Amino acid sequence: MTNSTKKIYNFAPGPAMLPDSVKQQIIDDMPNWRGTGSSVMEVSHRGPVFRNLVEETEELLREILSIPDDYDVLMTPGGARLQYSMMPMNFSSLTGKAMYFVHGHWGKSAILEAQKFCNARPLVPYKQDEIYTHIPNYDMSQLDDSFDYFHYTTNETLEGVEWQEVPENNGVPMFCDMTSNLMTRPIDVSKYDLIYASAQKNLGIAGITVVIIKKELQLKAPNNLPLMLDYRTYSKHDSLWNTPPTFPWYVMNLILNWIKNTGGLEAVATRNNAKSSKLYDFIDSSNFYRNEVEVKSRSKVNVTFLLKEEKLNDDFIAGADKAGIKAIKGHRAVGGMRASLYNAMPIAGVDALIQYMKDFEKDHG
Repeated sequence: MTNSTKKIYNFAPGPAMLPDSVKQQIIDDMPNWRGTGSSVMEVSHRGPVFRNLVEETEELLREILSIPDDYDVLMTPGGARLQYSMMPMNFSSLTGKAMYFVHGHWGKSAILEAQKFCNARPLVPYKQDEIYTHIPNYDMSQLDDSFDYFHYTTNETLEGVEWQEVPENNGVPMFCDMTSNLMTRPIDVSKYDLIYASAQKNLGIAGITVVIIKKELQLKAPNNLPLMLDYRTYSKHDSLWNTPPTFPWYVMNLILNWIKNTGGLEAVATRNNAKSSKLYDFIDSSNFYRNEVEVKSRSKVNVTFLLKEEKLNDDFIAGADKAGIKAIKGHRAVGGMRASLYNAMPIAGVDALIQYMKDFEKDHG
């Protein structure tokens, strides 16, 4: 097999791989999208054809996630990082309090940004350089109605640590960063007041962020916010107040159709459980590789692992690249390796990775 025909498996944490059928649809649509004679990037975002796409995308999100009618579905720019600012700006103040649960890199980033706008406190003390291997023990009795909201991150991509249940919120509005695992399993949207996820993991490509937010929550926002930092702007104008990122919106639509047509979230969860279990089982059976995350906190979408000797890391990465195993290197803050098993990663990709790991262990073990 030549390099040009070798099957490539992209384990990148984001931007992540897309399903082959979605990539082919993009190619087919490029010269003439929906009979417009143009690509989706060239049509008016206010024209009827794109407005149909807007409506279809919201309908798909509502159907797949069973989003109740009292929630808005918004499309915002700026990724999850912009949400770190928008949440406290809209729903707290310099004299207000917000509670944050921190168990990894993105939770640390979220609370640091929130502290610019309100009194954002960690539910559990943390250290900036701490590398988490589990969900810390916590006491929700600290959370009462004096707090404007409670925020947590469902899956920490760097460390490979994921919540497997929904924490109690004691009646306080609950906000959640689901960037890396929204659409990987069924969720109960009604347990949350605000959910956000940037698209480049399981919803398409970078450039657009989904926000699912209770309509009544938006009534609490102050009236002096910049328009593009006010959730009500997106709600009132169908997220079309300014020219939006039309191409990422279109790709999201294709991804949502792919999820629906391949069985919905129950089927997605079954496939993701099979992929992660297979890789964890191999790692646990090896004396050459190890995963240090507590079993009940292990991420099903970001599997981290270390080699027996750190000096072999560069050789492992170089060999993986030649074998068609791409972007397997762990984040520099954590080290080791990271296999991101988002929805588009087929079980064949996990099989290929395990076979390479076996071969490498045989040669270097």
